[in-house]
Amino acid sequence: MLWISLDRTLNTPLKRQVYEQIRKLILQGELKAGKRLPATRQLASQLGVSRNVIIEAYDQLFAEGFLDGQQGSGTFVAQGAFLAHSVKEENQLLFDLQKEEEEEKDVIDFRSGIPALDLFPRKDWGRLTKAVCMEAPTSVFGYDHPEGRFELRQVLAGYLRRTRGVVFHPNQLVITSGATQALSLIAQLLLSPQDEVIIEDPITHEIQTIFTSTGAVLHPIPVDEQGLRTELIPPNKKPSFVFVTPSHQFPLGSILPIQRRIQLIQFARAANCYIVEDDYDSEFRYDGEPIRSLQGLDPDKVIYIGTFSKILSPALRLGYVILPSSLTEKCKHVKWFHDLHTPSLNQMVLGRFIETGSLEHHINKMRKVYKKRRQLLRNCLMNEFGQWVKITGDSTGLHLIAEFANVEFTPRLIEQINQHKVKVYPVELHTIEKKKHLNKIILGYGNLKEDEIIEGIYRLQCALKGCAINVKIQR
Repeated sequence: MLWISLDRTLNTPLKRQVYEQIRKLILQGELKAGKRLPATRQLASQLGVSRNVIIEAYDQLFAEGFLDGQQGSGTFVAQGAFLAHSVKEENQLLFDLQKEEEEEKDVIDFRSGIPALDLFPRKDWGRLTKAVCMEAPTSVFGYDHPEGRFELRQVLAGYLRRTRGVVFHPNQLVITSGATQALSLIAQLLLSPQDEVIIEDPITHEIQTIFTSTGAVLHPIPVDEQGLRTELIPPNKKPSFVFVTPSHQFPLGSILPIQRRIQLIQFARAANCYIVEDDYDSEFRYDGEPIRSLQGLDPDKVIYIGTFSKILSPALRLGYVILPSSLTEKCKHVKWFHDLHTPSLNQMVLGRFIETGSLEHHINKMRKVYKKRRQLLRNCLMNEFGQWVKITGDSTGLHLIAEFANVEFTPRLIEQINQHKVKVYPVELHTIEKKKHLNKIILGYGNLKEDEIIEGIYRLQCALKGCAINVKIQR
């Protein structure tokens, strides 16, 4: 007898339940090769279902090679269908996922770069999505141009000129699937093995990986409270490009002043190289207007990268890169090889979202929300740690830096902090030259509610208080 149980309360069709259970029994080896299966009428009667349910389940198993046999001679388990370890791995994966979900419950995560996901403008975005689907030309549903929809590129050109001081023609803009893809395109365009990149230190570890994956060599330049220390760039260097985050250095948060911007451009001109400007979250500045772009000072030398992951949502996978005219066609070609094009419907919706003023309305709204969360985080840090913490890099963006006296955020200490169900991120993870920022952590606050910020810093205090470190906690 074949032991199969059916659950009629599930949405899964009965034929699918029969198919999946027999398939699993064969893969596990419980139904061995050559084993004869019950006739369709017999199994249908046993399970109390229509014979067609069993016929269709058997037909699928025949089609996939699990069963063998001819009409009138019976149905048998086919040779070579036993693969027990695959089921074991599948069960282990499910167990691991379940365990991970349980561990993540009630964890307060100060990860940087994530906006307030619960405040995504669903209503406006949904309304525009419906309108685009109903009104868009048929071409939107086919393969599109690798550089992106002209409607979006044109609207973005006007918006970026007005808000960021970026100077370009819409044909110089390529829509990407987020900033990560933009960085990958630049790496493929400009880097070969042993090419050199002058880069800020510290800088996002993922960006380091993208550039070094081409075989390029990183030449780190330290960052201080005014950003990249341009005076330390060796004048004889001939890099492929200089990578900077001038409007809000990641992770330290400094802003590159005009004097260093000019020095950087003068270096790029003399070395005949490009500058890559990553403008990842400068829309959210809390002390004055957003800082103007470096690109606007010399559009022929600066490649400008932007993203909507920090403004709206990482799930949209929408970013862009603005290139000098000499690189545009090459970039389109590389983009085509990456993924043909970024999804057209999302591009059309974003274009409408900007055109109607909804984007600027959302940014203004979120600037107030983030400013409040930033101030609360500052207050909590000062209340819990007092003179033992120094706060920097918080004038812009969605994170700040907390620098602790007499603390080294080693992997062991971070693990002890994690045990208090709070996650913080050492600056040291993003350094190239190590052991210069051991006492600093990155605290993102964009996606944390006020009560989570308060509780998270309290848990951090408890974690540090319970560790063997020389810190006097203020209580």
